[in-house]
Amino acid sequence: MEKARVEGWTDEQVVGRVMSGEVELYEIIMRRYNQRLYRVVISILRDAAETEDVIQDAYVRAYEHLSQFEGRAAFSTWLTRIAVHEALARLRKRERIQQLDTNQDEGEISVNPVSPALDPEQTVSKAELSGMLEEAVLALPEQYRTVLIMRDVEEMSTSETAAALSLSEENVKVRLHRGRAMVRRELFARVGATAKNAFPFLGARCDRMVARVFERLPASKNGKDD
Repeated sequence: MEKARVEGWTDEQVVGRVMSGEVELYEIIMRRYNQRLYRVVISILRDAAETEDVIQDAYVRAYEHLSQFEGRAAFSTWLTRIAVHEALARLRKRERIQQLDTNQDEGEISVNPVSPALDPEQTVSKAELSGMLEEAVLALPEQYRTVLIMRDVEEMSTSETAAALSLSEENVKVRLHRGRAMVRRELFARVGATAKNAFPFLGARCDRMVARVFERLPASKNGKDD
């Protein structure tokens, strides 16, 4: 099958072929949305390792429920919503564990804010303006951080962002306005067009995500049965 032609298919066309048994085509979906899901999930968790785990979970959950995609929203919105729900569930679990740890410390309360976990790629990017933008955005409160990344970095529409986060469009606009106001104006002026290069999830990281998700898909649906 000609690669260029396949990659030009719509999400719905790819999903239809995956559901008909061509599971290997699910790779197109993953490579198409790895960057978006990484940006959205890390805006919630602020931890690179946990973010990759959650993205895997989201892809597997989406695969298992492809038959439930009804097309009322764009497939990208449906997939992003699944990733957001997985990330929020992981965040709640983390907070419960932290609360238990606090309760076990004989009443001693230690506040340890979660800081972004940096991998080698992010360490290098910190020397660039896109790295400065990442730091500024990740310092925002979660409700503003996620909206700002979806709208300004990932360039999702207001309606798509609202659908993915289960918010009203007006709420999205308010959060975006406040989030922008909390990031120093001169920082965005310096970063400018390089905003699209922030939170990279390409190359080897993208390949690794695809491989790990396929490892978790049912073997019988992955063309491995006799």
